[in-house]
Amino acid sequence: MSALAVFCVATVLFLVPRDLFFEETRDVEVWFGFEVRGTPALVTAPVHWAIFLVAAWGFWFRRPWILPCAAGYLFYVALSHLIWSEASRNGHGWPSGLAQALAISIPGVLLLRAHRSSKRELAVE
Repeated sequence: MSALAVFCVATVLFLVPRDLFFEETRDVEVWFGFEVRGTPALVTAPVHWAIFLVAAWGFWFRRPWILPCAAGYLFYVALSHLIWSEASRNGHGWPSGLAQALAISIPGVLLLRAHRSSKRELAVE
């Protein structure tokens, strides 16, 4: 869980400068698979940062809700990739989006399995 917390913090350290200082990336955010551009992108970027900071806290302190929430977020990202690949002019079509969605869903399934396993261990103790 500590490694996942460090990954989340590293993601924020990558996203903040990218969203604030690099013009080609700061003007675009993707929500539910659709690109948001300009001021709405700048205004909603901190929501992504907050998601990763809350996840880092949850993983670091091993909160019981973090595994299913992180899995849910990964499934949301997978669906967003599928939608984005078809809806965006920068996408490469639904076959590419489907491949991305399947690849991103694998860690989500693993997190759900880890959650079920941890619940069973608590029940045995």
